[in-house]
Amino acid sequence: MTQTLLIQKTPGICGGNARIRQTRIPVWTLVSFRLQGASDEELLKNYPGLNPQDLEAAWAYYASNQVEIDQIIKPQKR
Repeated sequence: MTQTLLIQKTPGICGGNARIRQTRIPVWTLVSFRLQGASDEELLKNYPGLNPQDLEAAWAYYASNQVEIDQIIKPQKR
């Protein structure tokens, strides 16, 4: 499955932010945990509905859209 199918943006769901598939798990949440030191294994354990391909898509999305995700994460750190 390609990144474009795994990452979705839908107005009214997760604030319109990029999220994994049909879940309500925003990419920024996963990136934030990863930046705090969480491993992929820990994330998969804490989010059992996700699979390694979902995380790969999230990291690829972040790599291509870092400014967008960082702008969402920054206010969360207050």
